[in-house]
Amino acid sequence: MSSRKTQAIVVGASMAGMLTARVLSDIFERVIVLERDALPEGPELRPGVPQARHLHALLPRGRRILEKYFPGITSELVAAGAEILDIGNDVAWLTPQGWGVRFASQFEGVTSTRALLDHAVRVRLRQVANVEIRQECDVIGLSGRAERVEGVKLRFRNGRDHGGTKTLRSDLVVVATGRNSAVPGWLRGLGLPEPETTFVNAYIGYASQIFRRPESVPQTWRALFIQAAPPKSRRAGILFPVEGNRWIATLQGGESDYPPLDHAGFLEFARSLRSASLYEALKNAEPLGSITGYRSTENRLFHYEKLKQWPEGLFVLGDTVCAFNPVYGQGMTAAALAAEDLGQCLTAGRADIDGTARCFQRRLARINKAPWMLATSEDLRYPRAEGARADRSTRQIHKYMDRVLRSATRSVAVRRRFLEVQGMLKGPSTIFHPSVLLRVATHALMG
Repeated sequence: MSSRKTQAIVVGASMAGMLTARVLSDIFERVIVLERDALPEGPELRPGVPQARHLHALLPRGRRILEKYFPGITSELVAAGAEILDIGNDVAWLTPQGWGVRFASQFEGVTSTRALLDHAVRVRLRQVANVEIRQECDVIGLSGRAERVEGVKLRFRNGRDHGGTKTLRSDLVVVATGRNSAVPGWLRGLGLPEPETTFVNAYIGYASQIFRRPESVPQTWRALFIQAAPPKSRRAGILFPVEGNRWIATLQGGESDYPPLDHAGFLEFARSLRSASLYEALKNAEPLGSITGYRSTENRLFHYEKLKQWPEGLFVLGDTVCAFNPVYGQGMTAAALAAEDLGQCLTAGRADIDGTARCFQRRLARINKAPWMLATSEDLRYPRAEGARADRSTRQIHKYMDRVLRSATRSVAVRRRFLEVQGMLKGPSTIFHPSVLLRVATHALMG
């Protein structure tokens, strides 16, 4: 370890921030996580995670990365009530082209409340000797100059430090503060331009409700996904098990066709879906707590990789760079991939970290390219989506994907390839493999 790998700062105790801190703990002598919230001691909600009341299922690739850096955490989650689902076998999935064929895939995802998942990761991170989490402090800017970031400017809450601003120095700063990031303004403070941004907004909103799982539950599935099929059907519904012998049900509607937040309206919305399966499961289930809505689902991409000048020592990842429509469940897994890649960048035979920051932002752009394409191309199926339009290439992708999903209702091989891409185990090129093309073409000819 060189003298330039002494102290790192991670701004934000998000999932992206916590995973990044764990990765950096193997490289730096000391890692400090700065979080604006007061972090709960147990599996409880906090203001900084506004989506925490909604469904969070860690995709297979994300689960594997989490297990890599926190060995045994899957077992700990299961012991706390989380469930492991075989995505190919346990989830009944109605795609726009029909029910996906079910088979034992061994593509395992973790399903629990977000509060439990965050708590389990926080507990393990606090056990890492060279990681310190400092709570209730606002990072208000970067310290340094346009050529190099040398730390952060912060202010503690609740009257600590008498409300003054403090500078905390470090060799490296990682920002993982989430969707509503202040990084563009911080760059301006260093005399740098703001990045270009791209957005796609299909005005998808959703509402979630926790239910007590009935004693008599369907034996043919453990989780249920009724996918939207725009433009004809803008509505979708998801039902997954979570800890405490409960279900979490999330209903979604596109183009501002938002689900109601009262129980009767919620059930009526569920009844209107393309399949009655979700409504039938919920109609006699006991609701627990209130229904919560969420409508900030815009896909937004900050093109930091295109800036002509980027300061040494500054790394930005997670939703701070690329915020996906949360409906597709890619955010945490994409963040895990970014944290893993950052570790690889910093240990790729370099004597120090100079030159790594700009390189990482470019690599991150490539990592985000596939999930961005998957999320935005689906949102562009809604005719009134804003920010972009489905061009000829996108429409061709839509037609091909429709045929893939139709084939996946009868072919295990095609369904397996699709789930590998959906679970971020492989890239989108997988569904253009010759074996998939042949089966898709054969099924198209068969009708």
